[in-house]
Amino acid sequence: MICPDLEAFILRLHLVEHWPPGTIAVQVKVHPQTVRRVLEKSGISYKTFRRKARMVDPFMPFMLETLEKYPTLCASRLFAMARERGYAGRSDHFRAIVAEIRPRPAAEAFLRLRTLPGEQAQVDWAHFGHITIDGARRPLVAFVLVLSWSRKIFLRFGCDMRMGAFLAHHVAAFEAMGGVARVNLYDNLKSAVIERIGDAIRFNENLLAFASHYHYEPRPVAVYRGNQKGRVERAIRYIRTAFFPARTWRDLDDLNAQAKAWCEGEAADRKCPGDRLLTVREAFETERPRLLPLPDDGFPVEDRVAVRVGKTPYARFDLNDYSVPHGRVRRMLTVVASQKVIRVLDGQDVVATHDRSWGRGMQIEDPAHIAALVALKQKAHEGSATDRLHHAVPRVRDFLNAAAERGSNLGSIVSGLLRYLDTYGINDLETAVSEALDKGAPHLAGVRQVLERLRNEKGLPPAIAVRLSDNARARDVVVKPHRLSSYDPPKEDDNE
Repeated sequence: MICPDLEAFILRLHLVEHWPPGTIAVQVKVHPQTVRRVLEKSGISYKTFRRKARMVDPFMPFMLETLEKYPTLCASRLFAMARERGYAGRSDHFRAIVAEIRPRPAAEAFLRLRTLPGEQAQVDWAHFGHITIDGARRPLVAFVLVLSWSRKIFLRFGCDMRMGAFLAHHVAAFEAMGGVARVNLYDNLKSAVIERIGDAIRFNENLLAFASHYHYEPRPVAVYRGNQKGRVERAIRYIRTAFFPARTWRDLDDLNAQAKAWCEGEAADRKCPGDRLLTVREAFETERPRLLPLPDDGFPVEDRVAVRVGKTPYARFDLNDYSVPHGRVRRMLTVVASQKVIRVLDGQDVVATHDRSWGRGMQIEDPAHIAALVALKQKAHEGSATDRLHHAVPRVRDFLNAAAERGSNLGSIVSGLLRYLDTYGINDLETAVSEALDKGAPHLAGVRQVLERLRNEKGLPPAIAVRLSDNARARDVVVKPHRLSSYDPPKEDDNE
């Protein structure tokens, strides 16, 4: 902005002294656009200023006629058409001229929409950067609901824009307001509108069921009708300038507590834009009785996602793995997720419950699930070993029962008997187990004593346990002993 004295001076230089705008700008030390704006304000168009002839001037009638017929024709195509007709100038200069002469649509005026108390609320999301939570970087988003008549604001932050979070924020807003507006106005959000072609709209089925439960009408705004949801957009701008800047918080709960206090305090004490004689708090007290009452029962607002559990007992949701009982692997389960809790359902049965993690790539486990799987694996290993012993030595079952009555460690006994089976053979082990059981000595030492006695009676050397390699190729290798005749005979000196 320039002062009126300078505007008068510029006009005098042009009208009296006949200075061109460029000369005035240089001598007065203002921008050329400022000079042109002053002259246009007085009814003098800068297009009528005296200037040198331009290369494009002969083509101006053609350009104006073409743009009048095709207002949206791109400048590059018009430049190519002018080149075909002999224009030899540069494309960037040509584009600047096209931008000046292109017909502009008439500016549209909007009516200021007025609503009755309790009639309408406006809803929208707003992004506020990112937040680190549970070690992961998540978007920080705000759910904003504004009553159109009183301008009462409900503000709640989160890091999830799923349908469950969208409906949960609605429920919190309705409870904070003490009722529901008859019409809730939405932008064309995917949470509200799945598909739209002109006036043909396909709503999100979950939102329709939710709106039916709370008896309100969900209504999307018309495309490019900024005046229809201006109240919530101005509320978001107010939040960005009056609440969020330079604010510190510990976590989301602390931020939402501060947002609630701000909505009930500073935001409620401002003047109501619809009636400057009232504050937002006073206008809301007038509007509250006009809201629809809340239903007696709630509406399920959790996210429900079908997940397939593979061979490991984990159900994946939102890039995290949650443990399930090992008996639920290799089947389809349903994850029901709220903002705080994750439940895993098999049909109608809840098979797992976990606190929700907002991290990424996390593995959330119930110790009971893992312990049960480990016990099952150990039992399966022990069962296979016991079956082998029972098949080789039938009296092993009685031997183990007797050892259990003495409080012995059955796992170590089974492992020891398997070693004896591999070292001494079936017949000797069967004899040793029977004799030890008959003598009332159901322990490994008793069996080992009998096995050693049997080998001594046969004149055999002490047994050495040989553990074969787990590699199948190594076990199948045939070792041929070297012939002793190929060695040199011993010398007499060597015998001495």
